[in-house]
Amino acid sequence: QVQLVESGGGLVPAGGSLRLSCVVSGRGFDNYAMAWFRQAPRKERDVVAAISANGGSAYYADSVKGRFTISRDDDKNMVYLQMRSLKPEDTAVYYCAAGAYGSTEINYDYWGQGTQVTVSS
Repeated sequence: QVQLVESGGGLVPAGGSLRLSCVVSGRGFDNYAMAWFRQAPRKERDVVAAISANGGSAYYADSVKGRFTISRDDDKNMVYLQMRSLKPEDTAVYYCAAGAYGSTEINYDYWGQGTQVTVSS
């Protein structure tokens, strides 16, 4: 059984930074692509960033390119999302996901519970 637990969310002023972390328990972490999705109130859940199983490829939503960086540490079974120059429109619940590399929910089989990020203006 693969379980994902996110941490690092919180309240930050516009222009600030946060780093989200996701720890993955269970076997086979290095076989999974990892991704971060987010869901704002009254909106669909959308991909933010994804990283391939070997770390060689990364995808970013246009809205976060140049501001967010996804990374993984296979020794620690961790995936991170470094967020910089945060904007109020980044406010959402952020979810960590594990599965096959891609930019849609259907690619991912395992999900965390989410962590709230709130950016004040």
